[in-house]
Amino acid sequence: MEYEEIRPIKQSEKGAVLLVREKGGERQFVQKVMPGQYPVYEMLQSCPHPYFPKVYEVAVSGSTTSVLEEYIDGQSVSEAALTERSICAAAKELCSALEFLHGKGIIHRDIKPSNVLLAKDGHIRLIDFDAARLMKDKLEQDTRLLGTRGYAPPEQYGFAQTDARADIYALGVMLEQLLGEKAQKSRYKRIIRKCTNLNPDKRYQSAGQVKRAFSYTQRGVLYSSIAILLIALLWNNIPRQPVQQEEIQSAGTVSTGLSASENLPSASTAPAVLPAPGKPHWDGETGIAIWGNVLESGSGGSPAYSWRLYRYDTATPPAPDESNWIMRGNMYGSGGSKGPTYAVNLAGDLLGNGFYYFTVSAEGDGVNYTNSPFVVSDAFEYTGESAPPLPVPAGLAWEIEQGENGLQYYATWSNLHDYIDSDSFCVEVYNQSGDYVGRTIWTKADIGLFRGYKGIRLTRIVTMEASGRYRFTVQALTSRANEYRSSLMPSPVPEESYSPWLEVTG
Repeated sequence: MEYEEIRPIKQSEKGAVLLVREKGGERQFVQKVMPGQYPVYEMLQSCPHPYFPKVYEVAVSGSTTSVLEEYIDGQSVSEAALTERSICAAAKELCSALEFLHGKGIIHRDIKPSNVLLAKDGHIRLIDFDAARLMKDKLEQDTRLLGTRGYAPPEQYGFAQTDARADIYALGVMLEQLLGEKAQKSRYKRIIRKCTNLNPDKRYQSAGQVKRAFSYTQRGVLYSSIAILLIALLWNNIPRQPVQQEEIQSAGTVSTGLSASENLPSASTAPAVLPAPGKPHWDGETGIAIWGNVLESGSGGSPAYSWRLYRYDTATPPAPDESNWIMRGNMYGSGGSKGPTYAVNLAGDLLGNGFYYFTVSAEGDGVNYTNSPFVVSDAFEYTGESAPPLPVPAGLAWEIEQGENGLQYYATWSNLHDYIDSDSFCVEVYNQSGDYVGRTIWTKADIGLFRGYKGIRLTRIVTMEASGRYRFTVQALTSRANEYRSSLMPSPVPEESYSPWLEVTG
């Protein structure tokens, strides 16, 4: 293609950046002409990401590299009038971009507000990879000392080789600048302080960790109306009829619960207040929250609860209606839940070492019952922030067998033996268009000891449509929070984390 220059964007000793358009056309592009070689741009061309500008052409001629990339119509996050909520959303998206970049062995090395644009579609674009480098083994320090003073960590000035933690340092500095006075709020101050620790070993070790910490803060403080999708487990110490936990094209959470029920009041009477869940407590060091089931809650025989999660540096229980929770959610039991207790695995949602409490309220249907008061659990001391993750499920495959009601589809993986019975697995199913179809969560005990299945049954999910192609992912969720962390899925999901396709003909 041939291009004509519209105007220069930037000119320096590092090269020229021009706004151009195709001759005879209207599409605009950014063209960079830089001295030296930049293999990073070739990698970005072959590995696109929604939060990066698209790279259309990379040409190396002698000692000069020319790059043609997408023109982003937007403004830097420092110039945009961002609310606190918008800053939180931008932080999450930037973490996703860095998580992807670091997974490809690339360090940006120049994270700052002017390099993060807010595009017209409302999402960020990370730009300017001129200072980026590929991580190399056995290199004592960087060969080129690039970056922006004030955002670059000490190791970027030649004291050591930079790695992903250099970008995390700069991310913390940028967040502090964008938040202004709000950065002094305890929920942000803790994250920024850890990002910008002068010792790289004491920072967050991945962008994914920052995203999870920031996501929990965001949900707890800003997104209080969202019903958060979480895990529900069966409490293995109580004999019960196992019921798999499924969510099919739903924004709610499905769980399995277990308390004695009373007769419903007459429809002609005013709604009564539900009894509060009895004895909310942590199941040892598993990260599993348990409370007495209130079968009168919810509707249609499916119990329902609201819960809130709190973290403190000391064992200081919150008041039942304390507002400084870090996360909250709603749990809905599957039909037929009749046992005395209800259990939810919160191990994957613990932010860092400290003392955790949860509060829980039984939800009424608004006709026969109104919500119960919140009640407070005992304390759980979490010390597993730096614990190793559980093994990642490997060798994902479909198993199909003929049942009484037709074909039965199962999600399987080859290393199930690496887990204990109380560990659980979240399987998410996607269709051929890449759309999320549904999820189901089972413990290892449900798969083997109680069901004797080859894997997790997905028949109800994959038959929602008469025919199509489906594949699934699996996350391993720990029940040993102080020994192992959950093996959570990176975002975006890498191709190798999906199962093979299943063809359903209807």
